[in-house]
Parts: sequence; C-alpha cells; structure tokens
Amino acid sequence: MSEEFFKVSAEQLRQPHGDLAIQVGEKMNEINIHIHHNTFDALHIAANDSILEIGMGNGNFVKALFEINPDITYVGCDFSEKMLEESTKNNAQLIADGKVAFHFANAAKLPLHDAAVNKIFTINTLYFWDNPADVLRELHRVLQPKGQLTITIRPKEIMQHYPFVKYGFTLYAKEDVVDLLNNNHFSVINILEKNEPDMEVNGEKMPTATLLVTAEKM
Repeated sequence: MSEEFFKVSAEQLRQPHGDLAIQVGEKMNEINIHIHHNTFDALHIAANDSILEIGMGNGNFVKALFEINPDITYVGCDFSEKMLEESTKNNAQLIADGKVAFHFANAAKLPLHDAAVNKIFTINTLYFWDNPADVLRELHRVLQPKGQLTITIRPKEIMQHYPFVKYGFTLYAKEDVVDLLNNNHFSVINILEKNEPDMEVNGEKMPTATLLVTAEKM
C-alpha cells in the first residue's frame, strides 16, 4: 500500500471526516473491542457515577457502560462532527432518557462546568493531543475532587510497528504516560498491561496490546 494511503488512514484515525468517516468509525469498533472491554473493567463503574469520555467515535460502546450499571450518567466529547452525528443517532434512546449527552468539542476546551464528573476515560486519543498539558489541565478542571482519569492506548513498543503512525502520531511508553500524569496534578493509582489478539495491518498480522493508566486528581 502507498504512503498516501497510510497518510489518509492516519488523518482519519485522528479525526474521521468526509465520505470515509462512517467506514472508519465502524472499523475502529471492530479493532478496538478488546481495548474497550479492558478499559470498562478497569473503570469499576458504580451507581451514580458521572462519566466523561474523550473521543467516543460513533458511540458504539456507550450502551455497554449502561449494561454494567444503568444508574450512571455519561457525556461524550469528540472533535469529529461526523462522529458526533453518528453517536447521537446510535444512542437516541439513552439521550431521550436523559442519561447521555454528546458534544462537539476539543479536549482542551470542554463545554462542562467545574467538577462536573467523577470519572473520565479516553481510548486511543493521547497520540493526537497537540499539547497534553493543556488537555490534562482541562480534564483536571472538570473532575470532582479525588476523581479518576483513565488513559488507554496501544503502547509505543506496539504502535511503532504500524506504518501509519509516522503521520501525526506521538507514541508513548508506559513510563511516558505515568510521567505525564504525575507532572500534571494527577497521582497514578493503577496500571494495566494486557496483550490482545493479533491485528491485521497492511495484510500482516501484528501484535496488539492494551496499556491503561488510571490516575486520581490531586
């Protein structure tokens, strides 16, 4: 496959848009099923949790949160207008029930008031944060005291083998994520490293893994 293909793929993974957006969203659902389940297990979702997700894509996995515990509220923010449209369509009943809301927003400027939620999670978005300190400052603002932030990614040792990451991805090892959180008013409380089934990239089977780091607001 051409370098142009990899470049377009990277751009779409960062911000699905145009005619390819729906297809990209569906593909992300397929390849991210294990990383989502690993993250949801680690969230320890409880009744009355108020949860924010940064980068919910087409919202395919939102219903699974309510299957874990129906007595929660959820807000999803994404800076892809097409993903906002799709997630709204895919979760119409939960929105009508007042359980779910979606917003078009940049992670560094969220349409939420201070201390709005007690849990935040984000899956496969860290690579694309232009200024991580700004994003973490904003997440810190909207978290309640002692609230928890969970960042889940594919670790650097896995991602560096994927041909599209040369276009706009910043890769992180476990130590990088820990340092980033500890240096921005969070205290790391849990780390999960878990292998996933191999994923096909460019016709080749490649290893895949979840790296999850949870930190508490200081």
